[in-house]
Parts: sequence; structure tokens; C-alpha cells
Amino acid sequence: MNSNFDIIIVGGGAAGFFTAINIVEKNPKLKIAILERGNEVLTKVRVSGGGRCNVTHACFEPDELVKFYPRGEKELRGPFHQFCSGDTVEWFSNHGVELKIEDDGRMFPVSNSSQTIIDCFLEATRKLGITILTGQSVQSIFKKDNFWKIETQNENYLAEKLILATGSNPKIWEMLQTFGHAIVTPVPSLFTFNIKDSRIKDLPGVSAQVSIKVKETKLTSTGPLLITHWGMSGPAILKLSAWGARILNDKNYQFTIFVNWLNDVDIDEVEKILKNLKQENAKKAVSKKSPFEFPNRLWESLVLASNITEETKWADLTKIQLQNLAHQLTNSSFKVNGKSTFKEEFVTAGGIDLKEINFKTMESKLHKNLYFAGEIVNIDAVTGGFNFQNAWTSGFILANSF
Repeated sequence: MNSNFDIIIVGGGAAGFFTAINIVEKNPKLKIAILERGNEVLTKVRVSGGGRCNVTHACFEPDELVKFYPRGEKELRGPFHQFCSGDTVEWFSNHGVELKIEDDGRMFPVSNSSQTIIDCFLEATRKLGITILTGQSVQSIFKKDNFWKIETQNENYLAEKLILATGSNPKIWEMLQTFGHAIVTPVPSLFTFNIKDSRIKDLPGVSAQVSIKVKETKLTSTGPLLITHWGMSGPAILKLSAWGARILNDKNYQFTIFVNWLNDVDIDEVEKILKNLKQENAKKAVSKKSPFEFPNRLWESLVLASNITEETKWADLTKIQLQNLAHQLTNSSFKVNGKSTFKEEFVTAGGIDLKEINFKTMESKLHKNLYFAGEIVNIDAVTGGFNFQNAWTSGFILANSF
């Protein structure tokens, strides 16, 4: 038996729900179903942003916003001019959810709970009469006359239009390849670096403003770095992992990074600063107090790594020790050996080749009435609410094309 709908959306996540709600708000007569393979919808929304849901980012200029997308920068420029982060804030406000901006630009519901976003979506779909079907794992998709036929393990569905919002689902990508779509092989993005090194072993929780380079590549990043039990994390590392997703995958996550703990101060400048400190603090122990804007514990660790003992006074620093210290401060080398997933935010670089999508409508260029929303396409962003913004924008553009 077939269940007939005007539109079927596969994927009960952020992109699927946002798309469905926007379509029916503009076209109340359309009959829409969301098929979700799990027993629950919006599970990624629930855990995102530590359970608070990082809805978007307070970057309101489309030309600035695109710079946060290692893949999709060029393609998203047009879409963001139609629906940007400011539009997201207004949309949620119109649906009863107020957002707030945090110091780092990330935006969350004022309630500080992702449940607010989930409730907003569930309430909207209920009001609009959108059918939500869970436990529907798609087994096959094929085109039948002017309809799409979708088979799950226990039901067949027919729809005139099919929207895929399945995120990083390899099974759906494989089905699309049989339809002639090219899939850019997925690799992890947004991960932390595993590093075992005596200099950071006892410093979990310590953070600093740094700049980082990956040896033998053009990859660089700046921002806060956080030392963890297993290595390094924080925005500077996550940015590097997103922009370097393919390169670091090719290196099998074995590579060397250089960290400048003073961000943009170069080694010559630091040597001058250290020479002045040597004169001003002659009788004080070098290791006791950090003269720079990062924690004393990190300073002490870098001092010891420069072959300077805890008791050594500034006056007794040799030229070599001073150079060693300048080197540790501006060009510390660390061996990375593997990666760890960042919290629950598993993001991949990869998906449907962007050349095969019309970004004015989000429709497939190869098949009429086949559309895509969210992370199923080869677009991903750094952390901070940008991946959700891609979901909202693609859903809005798609809805507007009907």
C-alpha cells in the first residue's frame, strides 16, 4: 500500500523541520510528511551547544558570514543575501523564541535550553498539520512516472517532490550515487588534537590566545587554545581542523604543529622583551610569574622546557637559555597523534558535489523535484552556530522556490 503526499522530507533534524514549516506556512494546502529513521526527531538539536542549542552566530553581513565555511563559501553568498543570521533571529522571534548573543558571538535561546527550539518546531508542525513519521529507515528511492517512490522497512510512500535532509548519512549518499550524483568523500571536520607532551601534561583547563601553523602546509589559525587531558582544543584548534579537514585526513592525523603562545609577537620582539625583563627583574626567579597575558602554570612549564630551573634568577639567564625561552614562547613544536570528536558535534566535510545543486532553489540539477537541505551537501562550517545557519538558509530558500 502507498501513502501519498505532495512532498516527502527525509530526515527529522534541524534542516528537515525548518524546511517543512516554511513550506507549509507559504503553501498551507500542501500535504507534507517528515520521515525520520530514529525513534526520536531533532536529536542533534537537543545535544548541540552543550544542550543549549547554538542556533546561529551574530555575524549579520552575508559577505562576512561566508568566511566561516571552509566548504560552501562561494555557493552560500547568494543564499545568505536572502536569509542571513538576522533573518534567523527574526524568524525565531516570530515563532515565540527570543535569542541572545554571548560574548563570543554565538547565539542561544534566552531560555538556555535546546528544548525551547525543539518545542517551537514540534508546536509549529502540529499547528500546520505536518505528518511526522519516526522509525522510517529509507531502504530505496526511485522515480516512478512523475512521482518519487520511497520505500522504508515497513511502508511505501509516493510524493511529487522529494527533499533530502539526512545530514551525513552514507546510505542516502550511496542511493544518490545510483542516480548519478557525485559524492565528495566525507572526512571528519571539527575535531580536537591528541597530543602527549610533558609541557602540557599537567595543564588541563589552561587556555591562551595563540596562533598555530601546521608544519609543511599553508594551514594557519588564531584564537583561544584550550589544553585538555588528551591534548589541545578550543576555537583555534577547531578552526584548523575544519579548514584542514582533507589535508589532515591525508596525513592520517599524524603531523606537527607550531604554537606561538603570544599570538602575533615574533621571536625578535620577544627576545627584546625578555632582555628588558632580565634587567628589570634581576633578583627574581624567572619561573615565578608570567610576564605575558597567559597563566603562570603555562609560563612555568615553558620556562622549564627551556632548560631553566625553577630557582634560576633573571640575572643568571644565559644567552642560550633566553633564546630557548623565546623559541618556546613563539614557536613551540608539538606532535599530533590522532584526533578526538569535539563534544557531540560530529560534523563531516563531504557530501553532494556543490556543482550539482541550483543554489537559487536547492534543487538537484540532475533530477527535477529532488531537493537538498542542510549538511547532506558538501558544506560545513567552523563551530559557533554556522552549521545550523546553513540548515536554516537552505530550508528557507527551498521553501521559497515552491
